[in-house]
Amino acid sequence: MAAPGTGWAERFEPGEPARHAEAARALVAMQQAKSKRFGTGRALHRKPIVALKGTLRVLDGVPAQLRHGLFERLGGYDVTLRLSNGGTDVANDRVPDIRGFSLRVHGLHGPGALGGTTDHQDFTLINRSAFAFPDSRPFVGLVLAASQGPAGLIGWALRTYGPLKMFGQLKRLKDSFDLPFSGFATEPFFSAAPIACGPSAVRVRLLPPQGRHAQRRPERWADEYLAQLNEGPLVYRLQLQSFVDEARTPIEDASVDWPESVAPYVDVAELVIERQDLASPEAKAFADAVERAVFDPWQALAAHRPLGEVMRSRKVVYFESQKARGAA
Repeated sequence: MAAPGTGWAERFEPGEPARHAEAARALVAMQQAKSKRFGTGRALHRKPIVALKGTLRVLDGVPAQLRHGLFERLGGYDVTLRLSNGGTDVANDRVPDIRGFSLRVHGLHGPGALGGTTDHQDFTLINRSAFAFPDSRPFVGLVLAASQGPAGLIGWALRTYGPLKMFGQLKRLKDSFDLPFSGFATEPFFSAAPIACGPSAVRVRLLPPQGRHAQRRPERWADEYLAQLNEGPLVYRLQLQSFVDEARTPIEDASVDWPESVAPYVDVAELVIERQDLASPEAKAFADAVERAVFDPWQALAAHRPLGEVMRSRKVVYFESQKARGAA
């Protein structure tokens, strides 16, 4: 019998590299058009909410099959965080959107997922437990169409799903974007797609601090988060969920939410964010540096190499997007 988390395999489709390169070209063109309007920025997750410093503490008692890479031994690591709205525009925080919670863990040393060695590990998490589509193709089409407004979105849906199914699919997508969001201190965040943990395949979840309650929906999510910090340190639980089998926990179909009934999450670390002054000149300089920085699942230890087609697409798209804004 295979060890927990093992027995998985990636499946590469013919023509993937060319398709990913074309997606990158199209998304960078969209990014550059948006940058003319909003200033230099990311293709997605353009609007920052807040930049923070934290500490990640690997816990005692991590199961043997998960003691790899970052989680190999007890320790505390400095973390840089960027919270964001997921859209291509700089929109009001009240606009429904995917929310992002990105971390860079510093102070590591080991083989990198992109070759050579690395001293950091990135996690790019969203407030959705699964991807909206099985692979990157329809997602790229959706992003490009949505960036053109309602007419572009309707045209994409017609071409992709046909006249009989387009409105049902548009409603499904609208419902997924319109899910209520209570705040960055009260919601869980997910990798949605898998990464490696040594020989295992896992997904990542960040659970919010216990005992925190959502405040009245603010005009700015940054204000709500700072109010939460003013009540005391925020302590999140970082968890891993291990692959079981291809039928229930697929590697290549990122739209499948791995069921906890067969693949329970396990605590491996805690993320501690202390109260910090974000109005000081030093904090503003730090926030500017974070905006210029990179958060990329491929900026990782080889032990935590991203897995699956969605992640392989990100490898190409993120790098080209980073180059387009002078970050790579």
